[in-house]
Amino acid sequence: MPSPAIHRLLPWLASLALALPAAASAQPVGATLAVLDFDLIEEHVDPAQAADMRRRILRMEEMLAQGLAERGLYRVVELGDARTRLEELRRQQEHMHRCGACQVEMGRAVGTKYVVAGWVQKVSNLILNINIELREVESDRVVLNKSVDIRGNNDRAWEHGMRFLLRDFAEKRAANPAYGL
Repeated sequence: MPSPAIHRLLPWLASLALALPAAASAQPVGATLAVLDFDLIEEHVDPAQAADMRRRILRMEEMLAQGLAERGLYRVVELGDARTRLEELRRQQEHMHRCGACQVEMGRAVGTKYVVAGWVQKVSNLILNINIELREVESDRVVLNKSVDIRGNNDRAWEHGMRFLLRDFAEKRAANPAYGL
């Protein structure tokens, strides 16, 4: 029969056990991240879909930033005043995800450890890819590339794809605490 001292420790041990998964997934304070505007790559632009495509691109940026922060994967930092510089760079570069130096500059401008560039490639109205590239600012090293294919060019398919990408990211980080760092 366990001693009375053990009985007094059981509630404390139980609370410690419950806290361990949260502590293991928590990121260091320095794991800051800036989310850049997403690019849209489509060879056959349909002007009738332009407003929907722009709205969906903005939604992907929002979902990515919110999802990474909510899952405790990074502390997402707003671009703030650096957005003006991002707009200048976007006028000089067709696609931000192809300009590593631009990504690094933006990360430095907002003081983050990491920066993420995203893009959606529209292969057809049926097949699209949502992609992200995560770069460490100090070393200019790509630490992660993720992509998910979606079927269907509608809000539901795009959001489903981003939710999958975020869930997969979180699961891989839980299994490997260095994933994406």
